[in-house]
Amino acid sequence: MAKRLTKAKAEELYARLAEIRPDPRTELEYTNAYTLLVAVVLSAQATDKGVNRATAPLFKIADTPAKMLRLGEDGVASYIKTIGLWRNKAKNVIALSQALIDQHKGEVPRDREALEALPGVGRKTANVVLMEIFGEGTIAVDTHVFRVGNRTGLSDGKTPNEVEAQLMRITPQKYLHGAHHWLILHGRYTCIARKPECPRCVIADLCLYKDKTRAIASTKTPAPSGAKSKKR
Repeated sequence: MAKRLTKAKAEELYARLAEIRPDPRTELEYTNAYTLLVAVVLSAQATDKGVNRATAPLFKIADTPAKMLRLGEDGVASYIKTIGLWRNKAKNVIALSQALIDQHKGEVPRDREALEALPGVGRKTANVVLMEIFGEGTIAVDTHVFRVGNRTGLSDGKTPNEVEAQLMRITPQKYLHGAHHWLILHGRYTCIARKPECPRCVIADLCLYKDKTRAIASTKTPAPSGAKSKKR
């Protein structure tokens, strides 16, 4: 059995995911580049839903680096205590806010190296910002993207960086901007970690995952109800 999809099958896979979610978007709520950056930093080992609950009141009073600094580390912490690792994240939010003011005139830079130099910002976070704010063709690999990429046969990497490189090579240019969102949402709502919902999966007949749940049709299955807008 093949371990990786061909480019033709990969294109069909993305075409189907694009059909059910023609306008994929992050589920993190933000108002500008800075608040997205902060939200992504806070989302490490946390759910988007949990982050949104915490940042809704936070961003009403601190939606710029200067305002966040005036709030202070203790002030930030008081808003994000429901998020995992909140103490360290509060420190990072204040530190990255100071760095943005000191090094980038308070603006989020459109540069991978500069983004990754900010406290609490790694490659995944930089990829999300570059894609979501600046429209660059990047694929951020989180646990969902890692799982879906390797299960389907789009990738077979052992590390996030390996999976990212493989996805960048096999993803058609026309689907590159939405690829991260399609894969993460598919992993969040259909290709679930413990028990993927293969019978209602629109790419099940293309997917190379050997442990599919129950028998599936050998042709394209209908899109799940509410696939375009289902929320957690």
